[in-house]
Amino acid sequence: MNLTVRPAEVTDAAQMAALLNEIIAIGGTTAMTTPLSAEDMVAWMAKKADRSAWHVAVDGDQVLGFQLITPQNDIPPEATDIATFAKVGQVKRGVGSALFEATQEAARALGYTWINANIRTDNTGGVRYYDSRGFRTYHTKIDVDLGESLIVDKVLKRFDL
Repeated sequence: MNLTVRPAEVTDAAQMAALLNEIIAIGGTTAMTTPLSAEDMVAWMAKKADRSAWHVAVDGDQVLGFQLITPQNDIPPEATDIATFAKVGQVKRGVGSALFEATQEAARALGYTWINANIRTDNTGGVRYYDSRGFRTYHTKIDVDLGESLIVDKVLKRFDL
């Protein structure tokens, strides 16, 4: 595998949406419940352009994962929220580690002092991933309604830059 991390581009949107839709279809690891089209992904990327950064991990022209940081209204302005998605079957292949290196650099360049991870507690792989990066739990949300009659608990983790 020849893994490269670079800023995400509009031309990556179809592969990013397909990767995310597979994760959504399996269930249990993302708060997202509705599949996205390539156009939806492009709109999401454009909507979250200000003080945001999107990176993809690729092997040749195949997207193996992506990570984004975006400001959120429910956290302080010096913090950014993170989301990480790895292609099913590519977990434990260095995709998340490579993405996080690029994301940390981008977060610092954008003026953030810490990164917030908002994770479903039943997403044990996600909790382990963020713990392994050095994130520490600072809050738990109980009975979060994700829609479609899906209620979960969430853990908030913090990584100080």
